[in-house]
Amino acid sequence: MIALLKKEINSFLNSLIGYMVIIVFLMSVGLFMWVFPGDSNILDNGFANIDTLFVIAPFIFMFLVPAVTMRSFAEEYRQGTIELLLTKPLTELQIVLAKYLANVILVVLSLLPTLVFVYSVYQLGAPVGNIDMGGTWGSYLGLLFLSAGFAAIGVFASSLTSNQIVAFIIGVFLSFFFYTGFQSVSTLPMFSGFDYLILSLGIQEHYISMSRGVIDTRDMIYFLSLIVLFILLTKVSLESRKW
Repeated sequence: MIALLKKEINSFLNSLIGYMVIIVFLMSVGLFMWVFPGDSNILDNGFANIDTLFVIAPFIFMFLVPAVTMRSFAEEYRQGTIELLLTKPLTELQIVLAKYLANVILVVLSLLPTLVFVYSVYQLGAPVGNIDMGGTWGSYLGLLFLSAGFAAIGVFASSLTSNQIVAFIIGVFLSFFFYTGFQSVSTLPMFSGFDYLILSLGIQEHYISMSRGVIDTRDMIYFLSLIVLFILLTKVSLESRKW
């Protein structure tokens, strides 16, 4: 499993896709935070916080993470190497975990450079250091869980088809639905008695909670459950090729 994990990471780092994901993410966030005028611009806003990062990042990851994960299994199917992979002394779960963790590591690598934004705001504060670091680290944890959830959804989408574009579209749709879909469904009159229950099934409710800097075990359990669910669904999808 470790060998496959290293192979997946190296394949990202030896191709343009890994670097493109990191560059696109940083440029998108950086433009909204420092260049484009408006409330999202830190210099225009005048407050020492990086809330813009945590508001914009989920919508960027909604597209970037599926773009990264779409090749996980779809490329193996297309090239016909999935059968060779399945003959190795690895279980289906180990194969899924190796590919999933490789994608999560790439997402984490894209988040690390944003610490420069934290340092910049820290220095720009009046006085220096006038920033809620506790809330900031809590928001980072929430963003990490959110991106890990998107990665699990994307890997599952990739296991359904040999076409990377189709895998990307499915991944974006599922990520979008789990982030905002339940919130929209909860507002329908027919679900008025179950609105909070339906709302709590969506990612956004738990991500917003963590972005306030409040680390609630219920939110962490939700994200872990979401990740486990889609990893198991990917395992079932992979096993179905033997049926």
